[in-house]
Amino acid sequence: MPLATGIRLGPYEILGPLGAGGMGEVYKARDTRLDRTVAIKVLPAHIATNVELRRRFEREARAISALSHPHICTLHDVGRQDGIDFLVMEYLIGETLASRLTKGALPLEQTLRVGIQIADALDRAHRAGIVHRDLKPANVMLTRGGAKLLDFGLAQVTPGTVFGTGSSGGASHATVAEDGALTGEGTILGTLQYMAPEQLEGKPADARTDIFAFGALLYQMATGHEAFRGPSPAAVISAILKDHLPPMVDVQPLTPPAFDRVVQTCLAKDPDERWQTAHDVKVQLTWLEKEGDAGEGQPVPSSKRDALRRWAVPIGALAVTLACLPYIASRFGAGESQSLRLVRTVITPPDGVHFQFAGDFAGPPVLAPDGTNLAFVAVDAQGLRRLHVRRLDSLDAVALAGTEGATFPFWAPDSRSIGFFADGMLKRIEATGGAAVAVTSALNPRGASWGSAGTIVFEPDVRSALFAVAASGGQTVAVTEEGHLAAGAPEPEALYVPADRER
Repeated sequence: MPLATGIRLGPYEILGPLGAGGMGEVYKARDTRLDRTVAIKVLPAHIATNVELRRRFEREARAISALSHPHICTLHDVGRQDGIDFLVMEYLIGETLASRLTKGALPLEQTLRVGIQIADALDRAHRAGIVHRDLKPANVMLTRGGAKLLDFGLAQVTPGTVFGTGSSGGASHATVAEDGALTGEGTILGTLQYMAPEQLEGKPADARTDIFAFGALLYQMATGHEAFRGPSPAAVISAILKDHLPPMVDVQPLTPPAFDRVVQTCLAKDPDERWQTAHDVKVQLTWLEKEGDAGEGQPVPSSKRDALRRWAVPIGALAVTLACLPYIASRFGAGESQSLRLVRTVITPPDGVHFQFAGDFAGPPVLAPDGTNLAFVAVDAQGLRRLHVRRLDSLDAVALAGTEGATFPFWAPDSRSIGFFADGMLKRIEATGGAAVAVTSALNPRGASWGSAGTIVFEPDVRSALFAVAASGGQTVAVTEEGHLAAGAPEPEALYVPADRER
């Protein structure tokens, strides 16, 4: 039976329930001695008589008490009253990572920051001889002070690990013996989607087992989707044991290759092929955070699809650069003294809609060449996808009517119109709204770039070459064939007007 509000466990007054799981019920409470809010985890009466579960509960208390770290939930006290065993822990204000992920992937900057904090917490636990064994989004709390690692109920303690049992200045200790009855060979403990192959096979777990789960956690933060999933538990197990994940860029196109490499190493099937310590992963993530764009200088895959992307990216960059040249010249060419400044912003979807970064990917947000507006595709609760426009000096976005089913938006060089794909067509629409105009057909597109000469270069199908078409419509012309310039393709200068010739 749940504890009623007002009941006391020692000096702790129950204020209300916070949640429940397989290993306990959690309540918000007040420490009447120190007048502070705490969280109390209670071992429910119906499982308190289970010797194995009670030993796990006690082990969680020992494990947490051994860990003092800013990104691990702090244990304040333990107790037993009227047959009720309870842990008194730090009360955290925030949301679990699992709750946050229901809104979609985290920005890369936040993924790296949270990843570094969790890696540091794991490193502290592993150095203390403790393997978490149940690392998952529900066991990570996001707070104003950073991420907090929770729930050591399934933790494995290395035999011989010494825990202090006295006060901070005391000298009494207890040594943990092998708890084989609790985690014997062949026992599977953890949450399926985050379990390492050796866990599924019932083999002993070590720090590298947590690193595998950490890789799955990083993957999900970056993409918004579980690394290993399937229609049944058997399918998930098979994926973990046999399948190698495709590059994250196939799910989240903005993923830096170096970050993908870090995650793929975490998820190696063989523990010997993974990062060997959480400290190793922390070092890699810290480097990525400091370097910013971790993809520079990495080799580009040689598949046909990636060969086409190599053309699309330079053409798109050239379009944006040339479109911005008149603005830059007007600001700096007349001798006006200006200083460049770095602007960072968090792009969040409007209420009631969300971004779509996996599966039927709709394309990333795109900034107008003049830097004033942002265009992006978002999905509402009914699954309807529309193009939205938001000024950078505002937090409100406007959904453009007539853009239902939109994917892969891109700007005109004058920042007044937006191109997009919908209903098997390449279309354009004024940024302020109005009727959408069909330009040409594009059955399964992967993006486009609008040149200053009034020409749009686009990929009408993921297996096709690049084509060019006038923004006003008309005949399409092949630009590439098999990753190379097509015979008779227009030269770049025919697609983009030099800045000094624009009017």
